[in-house]
Amino acid sequence: MKAIVAVDKNWAIGLNGKLLVSIPEDMKFFRATTLGKVVVMGRKTLESFPNQKPLKDRVNIVVTRDKSYKKDGVIVVTDLDQLKTELEKYNSDDVFVIGGESIYKQLIDECDTAYVTKIDYAYEADAYFPNLDEKENWEVAQEGDEETYYDLEYYFMTYARKE
Repeated sequence: MKAIVAVDKNWAIGLNGKLLVSIPEDMKFFRATTLGKVVVMGRKTLESFPNQKPLKDRVNIVVTRDKSYKKDGVIVVTDLDQLKTELEKYNSDDVFVIGGESIYKQLIDECDTAYVTKIDYAYEADAYFPNLDEKENWEVAQEGDEETYYDLEYYFMTYARKE
């Protein structure tokens, strides 16, 4: 399983249920990386999408404690055991955790790779991704060149969990 996320310099990912910033190249990377794959998210992440619709051309799995939650085009699981059973149907290399904060925190240790778009700016935020630079069992596997979007600098990074 893999995680994919865009973070600011403090590993922040969102404010008030929204992304901190939308960078077209990051969105393209996200789409290209997850197309045809399985995406795992929390209910609030799904509800933050346009018209609260699941992502096209992907298997959308939503983790929520709400046992009555239903949404067209998504598989709903209500706990991590149910999620694990559901994920057995798929190749783990095709499974991407896409947020939000609590889902990342619960599943990061199940991931072997994290695709992190690091934005060199500190935003006001209320949601964070685990700081992989501080985790002993994670290391930078690949660091992309500096990219820019207007005056924002960002990097496409790949982190790998150590065996």
